[in-house]
Amino acid sequence: MKNIVIVMLIFLTTSRYGSCAKILGIFGAPGRSHYILGSTLLKALAEKGHDVTMVSSLGEKEPPKTKGTYRDIVVTEIMKKVEEVEKQQRPKMSDWENMNLFIATVFMGHTMSKIMEPLLWDDKIQNLIYSNEKFDVVIVEQFLNDAQKALAIHFGAPLIVMSTVRANSWVNTLVGNPAPASYIPMLLTDYSVPMTFSERLLNGILSVMTELFYHFYVYPNENHRIKKYIPNGVDISDVLYNVSLVLMNSHPSLNQPVPYVPNMIDIGGFHVQPPKKLPQDLQEFLDNAKDGVVYFSMGSNLKSADFPPEKRDAILRTLSKLKEQVLWKWEEDVLPGQPKNVKLSKWLPQQDILAHPNVKLFITHGGFLSTTETVYHGVPILAIPIFGDQKLNAKTAMNNGFGLMLPYSEITQDRLTQTIQEVLNNPKYRNNVKKRSEIFHDRQVSPMETAIYWIEYVIRHKGAPHLRVAALDLPWYKYYLLDVIGFLFLVSLVIGCISYYSVRAVCRKICNKQKGKKLKQT
Repeated sequence: MKNIVIVMLIFLTTSRYGSCAKILGIFGAPGRSHYILGSTLLKALAEKGHDVTMVSSLGEKEPPKTKGTYRDIVVTEIMKKVEEVEKQQRPKMSDWENMNLFIATVFMGHTMSKIMEPLLWDDKIQNLIYSNEKFDVVIVEQFLNDAQKALAIHFGAPLIVMSTVRANSWVNTLVGNPAPASYIPMLLTDYSVPMTFSERLLNGILSVMTELFYHFYVYPNENHRIKKYIPNGVDISDVLYNVSLVLMNSHPSLNQPVPYVPNMIDIGGFHVQPPKKLPQDLQEFLDNAKDGVVYFSMGSNLKSADFPPEKRDAILRTLSKLKEQVLWKWEEDVLPGQPKNVKLSKWLPQQDILAHPNVKLFITHGGFLSTTETVYHGVPILAIPIFGDQKLNAKTAMNNGFGLMLPYSEITQDRLTQTIQEVLNNPKYRNNVKKRSEIFHDRQVSPMETAIYWIEYVIRHKGAPHLRVAALDLPWYKYYLLDVIGFLFLVSLVIGCISYYSVRAVCRKICNKQKGKKLKQT
């Protein structure tokens, strides 16, 4: 009898919590780093036994072998759009660095919105939309693609948003998360923490202007796309605040601590894998580097080969004088003037390289995945940020003492040599990054386990509406207490007027009495 009860309990538990779910993941952003995050998460869900459909602009070369099913839908038109945009208006590195923050916000909002549109009109997506298929949850990467969130309502599923970067204005408004501009820098800035008065002033102005840009330009355009491509498309206002959960690719070891509402969960570092065996040539290069190795990569979206000749020559002269060996991700077949201590490769297994004990410094663009991986493995950085969140990531690394930032415009042989030698020879940078790495690893469960638990939690609880904060149901004037402030102002004004006229009447009465006494005396 006892054994029967145990078997029944196991059956009930697995039927409630271990059942297979149908999950749709939408990660259309045309960047390798974005795809890595989405595919890593979706493959892990498939390995848990769920039936996964992954929509992206890249796709897998071979279908992954998992316990559940993994269906790939690749929207190739997105990459074609990227090529069109780059031919027309791709800014140079120097253009990005000097671009006005609001202009950069408008450029990204306008350009990415156009690039992401094929994800709704592509034939494969339209076939899916009209297939009458249902899903238990829809996971959408948050990247200037708000119309795509309407697919969750279309498929009758809860919506989970994944932010590939720290908490920012793109996601805070979706779940009513407070983000005071007084101490939380906007994503595209490189402001210090705490901010100076001028930084707070500009941060506040940028915050308001960004909000206005989205409400009067981006959201109306996204609303038009919903109506155009999705049958019986709902209004954008119903889409934006329909988010059950936000998965944040963030962690206090990496970012400034900020407030979160209950349905925002940190999973920063979930994509990091245990180090694998390196190719033989790389293994020998790293093992034989007696003085250590400097690893140099500008990420997957930027190319080192795009450095103009004067910047490239300054970098080469600096690297040639280092006693350390240099491993450089260089995207072309030949590097003119390549020093003897520099090894080139068009592709490098970054995580496995950073795990090698001989790597002493990582020269990086400051992308968030690179920052996460360098903290995970405890390697200090020299960041050369160009655009997006890279400047803020670099400034955060400086504030936390595990790296330095060298602006692109300041790259000269002297400045580069000075900053490289400072990070290599001052032990505080390695000590600080080791401490950050300890904080990063000190968790109850792994970030991937956290992500899977919360996704399944939303499925189990049908969207988990109990996590939704009341702020989402308030109009903006109530949220900021403008009606209360206005009421108190009116009350104060009325009381002030009454007091003023009362005192005035009393004073007049007293003055009249005194005048009357004087007349009687005369």
